Amino acid sequence: MIDIENLRLTIKGKEILKGIHLHLKPGDIYALLGPNGAGKSTTISALLGLLPRESGQVCVLNADPARDAVSIRGSVGVMPEKAGFYDWMTAIDYLTWYGRLYNVRPTALYLDRLMERVGLGLEAHRPIGTYSRGMKQRLAVARALLPEPKLLILDEPTNGLDPKGRIEIHDILLEFAADGKSGVLLSTHLLDDVARLCNRIGIIDQGRTRLEGTIAELLAEQENVRQYRLYLETAPDTAGLPDGVKVLGHGDGWWQIQTPASPSGGISALWAELWRLGWKIMEIRSETSGLQDLYMRHTGQDRP
Repeated sequence: MIDIENLRLTIKGKEILKGIHLHLKPGDIYALLGPNGAGKSTTISALLGLLPRESGQVCVLNADPARDAVSIRGSVGVMPEKAGFYDWMTAIDYLTWYGRLYNVRPTALYLDRLMERVGLGLEAHRPIGTYSRGMKQRLAVARALLPEPKLLILDEPTNGLDPKGRIEIHDILLEFAADGKSGVLLSTHLLDDVARLCNRIGIIDQGRTRLEGTIAELLAEQENVRQYRLYLETAPDTAGLPDGVKVLGHGDGWWQIQTPASPSGGISALWAELWRLGWKIMEIRSETSGLQDLYMRHTGQDRP
């Protein structure tokens, strides 16, 4: 449904995307992850044909959005981070008007069911200006679903929702992709959402794809390594580390490292070797590998 290879894009002389790869198949719920400024929103704009790419291949629903944006528009439902509603309109009036942009004239029954589906059935005829932030998020999801798309592209869809609201939106997305013919591209910072919803992720940082694959495969790869946080008396020399030991980040005296799951001679021998190399270890904390660690490792973000 989406195939992006080596996407590069420059805005006002600055290269924003430097090598993005993204592959989403029918049935996938794909999380596009990365810190603020990594290039997530720019990637979405490029795959919608809103920004011209410098080079690379972009295919959405078997079409190039740079040339065929109109032909794919009716099959893609989009929820941008900023909803941009007309507050003086009721939700029903707004969705009726919005449908015309897709050449869709939804029936009253269809709109009632759609509003019920996103949890706004009792609020459908209220002015949007009276909605809370969470209610507007639900309406934005309804708007994306309105044309009955094959592909949903959602930017932070659960922002402003309480836990119950988040679960309800999750269930809608899971149901949407369950037929194996539709797909969801999700940009979010909420790793709990990713763990519950997604089968596939792509991690980008500084305009480049750092990692892509199924969550199950990527987490399985971590079974051969362990992560620790070490509190050191002084900053160490990181040259000449033992085989398989990598520094993942550091801050406030804490150093996060990755080691083999079964280092030669055992873990005690590894600590002794690091001490011999000048690592004055004051405290050791073991960390379990998981989605958060995977994300932190590939975005260059240090944490104590």
